[in-house]
Amino acid sequence: MASIILDQIKASPGRMAGRGAVASLAVLACIYYDRAVFDSKRADIKTQAGWPLVGNLPLLLQWLSYIHEFLQEGFTRLDGLTLTMSALGIPRHVGTIDPRNVEHILKTNFENYIKGPEFTHGMNDLFGNGIFNANGEEWKYQRKTASHIFNVKNFRDQFTDVFVQEIDFMTKHIWDKAADEHRIVDFHDVMFKFTLDSFVMLGFGVQLNALASEDKVPFAAAFDEAQKNTFLRFVNPIWPVTEGILRAIMPWRSSMKDHLHTVDSFARQVIEQRRVQLANGEVKKDLLSRFMNARNANGEELSTDELRDIVLNFIIAGRDTTAQALSWTFYMLVTHPRVEKKLLQEIEDNITDELMYDSPALYEVIKNMTYAHAVFYEVLRHYPSVPLNQKYALNDDIWPDGTHIRKGDYVLWCPFVQGRSEKVWGPDAKYFRPERWITAEGELRRESQGQWPAFHAGPRVCLGQHLATLEALVAIIFLVKRYRFSIVPGQEITYQVSLTLPMKYGFKVTVEKREQ
Repeated sequence: MASIILDQIKASPGRMAGRGAVASLAVLACIYYDRAVFDSKRADIKTQAGWPLVGNLPLLLQWLSYIHEFLQEGFTRLDGLTLTMSALGIPRHVGTIDPRNVEHILKTNFENYIKGPEFTHGMNDLFGNGIFNANGEEWKYQRKTASHIFNVKNFRDQFTDVFVQEIDFMTKHIWDKAADEHRIVDFHDVMFKFTLDSFVMLGFGVQLNALASEDKVPFAAAFDEAQKNTFLRFVNPIWPVTEGILRAIMPWRSSMKDHLHTVDSFARQVIEQRRVQLANGEVKKDLLSRFMNARNANGEELSTDELRDIVLNFIIAGRDTTAQALSWTFYMLVTHPRVEKKLLQEIEDNITDELMYDSPALYEVIKNMTYAHAVFYEVLRHYPSVPLNQKYALNDDIWPDGTHIRKGDYVLWCPFVQGRSEKVWGPDAKYFRPERWITAEGELRRESQGQWPAFHAGPRVCLGQHLATLEALVAIIFLVKRYRFSIVPGQEITYQVSLTLPMKYGFKVTVEKREQ
């Protein structure tokens, strides 16, 4: 078709002159009939076909609220573990759920894949040069400094103690009260307050008292909106323009700039307060103090801007992911009573009332509770806290499945889709079955990081994975032992599109005290 139109233009240049623009567009539409204009065809990779000239951009916008199901449908329909798609204004992405490829990207050929310009540009306003956005020496420095706080002694003593204290407050002031008064409570909201209070105390030595507040803490509300808007930037190639237009035509509505101001003010306030405390001779062992006493790569004290980026990056790591994992855990427990009953039995067999307030002893017992770990791992298989991730190829590469990656490609992997794939997890992939994590000998099964990248993999594997697991298991044990939760009928339980996997409409429950 394209050659026919070109022949007509050559034969009658005068008659076709007025139609030049239309003819040129027609030629391009014939050439790029299934992809974005000027995107090259990747015949060696299974391709999600798109519209002429714009590719998959309309579909991405249409399915934005269910982006993970959109990707899941693509992998299922194309019957593969690796695919590519083209969308106008968005760089070429090659997606995979093949465990071999995921491990290759994150571990085997780690040096070839970085946070690329698209990721850095979209994330910069919120996360700056913090550990999520950093590459190379900057990332190594932040990781090494933070690693000093994640040791066994801190886990056994300080960390467990903070979790127990916060849960004790939560049970007395929220769940006991709700049970006595037969009130409906948003479980998701409570978990966010719990993890925010816990991590702000552990990481920054600040008592935020979110659990004591009926309303959402302004910082937390702004942080959630900023995260959501940050994710939307990845599917909106002209986000600087649209964000500016929205702010101009709806000045009464809180904008990304407003959310960032609230978040930024909180972080800087915490930093300045700590500077005063350290100047007065106070000794602090939290994460922020370690960075304030450290030196950057040039041997200088970290600036307020550098510390601000570090604060916000570790808050999303410590607050959001665990709160969401706990919310999805209890959603699965209330909808799978068999699992809840089996978990309760393990808790009653191992956890006494006295043990719950002996943090070092509690830590040692929790380490060996196989079924509790299996439940948590199975939840993260279905509802990974970071459901979609991407990197940028510095050089050409060949993946283990034979896929050819070109320099400049963005590669993405989707743990949300991977956890539901029968090709990855077998015919019962969609079922919630914690027993898959327990060996015939009754020990906890360890899957490869490529198959289960819930905590990332390779050199950038989540520094706080053991902290998050400990915090989650302490909360699960306390709450399951003391309460029976029931889901309020008529809710839509689904995720909110964001960098992580929050519940879009919350998770309303009623609660009863268990007989002790």
